[in-house]
Amino acid sequence: MANPLFFLTVLALSHSLVLATAITIQDFCVADSKEKVLVNGLACKDPKLVEVNDFFFSGLHIAGNTTNPVGSKVTPVFATQLPGLNTLDISMARIDYAPWGTNPPHTHPRATEVLTVLQGTLEVGFVTSNPENLHFRKVLQVGDVFVFPTGLIHYQRNVGNANAVAIAALSSQNPGVITIGNAVFGSTPDIDSNVLVTAFHLDKTTVNYLQSKF
Repeated sequence: MANPLFFLTVLALSHSLVLATAITIQDFCVADSKEKVLVNGLACKDPKLVEVNDFFFSGLHIAGNTTNPVGSKVTPVFATQLPGLNTLDISMARIDYAPWGTNPPHTHPRATEVLTVLQGTLEVGFVTSNPENLHFRKVLQVGDVFVFPTGLIHYQRNVGNANAVAIAALSSQNPGVITIGNAVFGSTPDIDSNVLVTAFHLDKTTVNYLQSKF
């Protein structure tokens, strides 16, 4: 029989290697948008070419244009907008909402989100994974903070008659976003309508109509 100590040693070493991949081994890795090398993330700019503006972003004081079908606008500050965020596992965004505007149900596959309301009143919520699909919902006022766990479908809606503003902090320099309606009904190429008919218990005419809207 194999020595249990051997397996424990291998397990410990494997765990150490996994942790090592998340440990920063240099002061920073400013994103180099011109680098053509494909990596899991953005390649590092030569440290000798890094300048102070690589760590600076200006513009979150500017309200986003909410004149669109959903009545909201996200202004991201990710590694693509602020190169100094690259590899730091953090980013943020400003979200503007027109009266009764919605940030539609979506997920961030690579990040937890912490939302802080700066102006207005927001209804927020998220849904847990199968099979429970529990819906956690809360109405937030100015100064309130709410967290959306990684990967779960969530949304926000302005429930007031005036504009609303929130700031989102995310635990990735590139959190990603999958808007559910766009992904399901607006994919390229389309998901076969027969699949969606079965999945959503809808008739084909309704599915075709929904696909036309996205």
